[in-house]
Amino acid sequence: MSTPLPPVSRKTFDEVMVPNYAPNEIVPVRGEGARLWDQQGREYLDFACGIAVTGLGHCHPKLVAALTEQASKLWHVSNVMTNEPALRLARRLTELSFASRVFFANSGSEANEAAFKLARKHASLKHGPAKHEIIAFHNAFHGRTLFAVSVGGQEKYTQGFEPLPGGITHLPFNDVAALERAVTARTCAVVVEPVQGEGGVTPATPEFLAAARELCTRHKALLIYDEVQTGNGRTGTYFAYEQFGVVPDVLTTAKGLGGGIPVAAMLTTEEIAASLSFGTHGSTYGGNPLATAVALAAVEEISRPETLANVRARGEQIREGVLSTARRYGVFDGVRGMGLLIGAPMSAAWKGRAKDVVNTALRKGLWCLVAGPDVVRIAPSLVLSEADAAEGLRRLDAACAELAALPRASNA
Repeated sequence: MSTPLPPVSRKTFDEVMVPNYAPNEIVPVRGEGARLWDQQGREYLDFACGIAVTGLGHCHPKLVAALTEQASKLWHVSNVMTNEPALRLARRLTELSFASRVFFANSGSEANEAAFKLARKHASLKHGPAKHEIIAFHNAFHGRTLFAVSVGGQEKYTQGFEPLPGGITHLPFNDVAALERAVTARTCAVVVEPVQGEGGVTPATPEFLAAARELCTRHKALLIYDEVQTGNGRTGTYFAYEQFGVVPDVLTTAKGLGGGIPVAAMLTTEEIAASLSFGTHGSTYGGNPLATAVALAAVEEISRPETLANVRARGEQIREGVLSTARRYGVFDGVRGMGLLIGAPMSAAWKGRAKDVVNTALRKGLWCLVAGPDVVRIAPSLVLSEADAAEGLRRLDAACAELAALPRASNA
């Protein structure tokens, strides 16, 4: 008979964990569909999905079945051997995209690291070492490795970690003129999020992406799309680039790919992939059978036309609900985003107060996110029901009503 494990609580975090996070006081212990329950049995509607990860909700039956089946077969073999689930997943991702080659990793940071290394390696092999500049954008987010935070355009993630990798230029997002001035023969890649997630849920303009494509083609640079957050159905098509009509050379994705299991992918063409020849890059756990088996089940469910249609319908429903709340209380200044990646920017009177909305909503039984201090981010399950969307909006509205009713001094 096994010995019972000692109890743990939010206080345990402060006793045993590195303090780089500041988690909320609640500790979730169970999830089902669009709902979570904490240690005290309180129920919450999940409009965060672990930062756009659990795209099919919690404990989706098809993912549970895939996990259970593969867990009794084979978990890990490393990249010394390939495995059937990884090959099946790679084939499916090429069917759903422009790509013909796939590299698997464990996180968005790792997928981006692979993409940035590929861009430098490809340029060096084809054009020489002088062609090494990576162009990225202010307020971008590409992960937490040193290379990834350096490419991301937010100083708060790089302060104290200098010296940073060089050869990276940051430009204003959606500024075509600045991009035209910056891309030269030295440029090996332009890296862009179709929708800046952490930077405020700000979509790229079609003109901006079209200009990036034309400039990369003209100067023999790679156009890299970071679809870590926007991929896997989040915006209403399997990949967001499909809605812009501008095809990249390299695409990275993670988050919703595994429905909660850590897995990531870098997608590219056969010709470009050849630059990452044997031994140039790797990942011990990347593409392991357990993760890729679950990811394949997630991909099949997400890519169903019915799922993608639901993303678009629920996205419209939530946008309308947020706008209605904005009109009633003046907390938000409109709404933006694509599909079920939605941003509600704070109005001028509520600048810097996004976290207050999130915290108050949590007390009302709704979990949502921030995207910086000035934007509330909503990223619920892709299979969210109409009724659950309405209930989540009701709880968000109640949170905004409570905040708006506070004395003016509390809202200063």
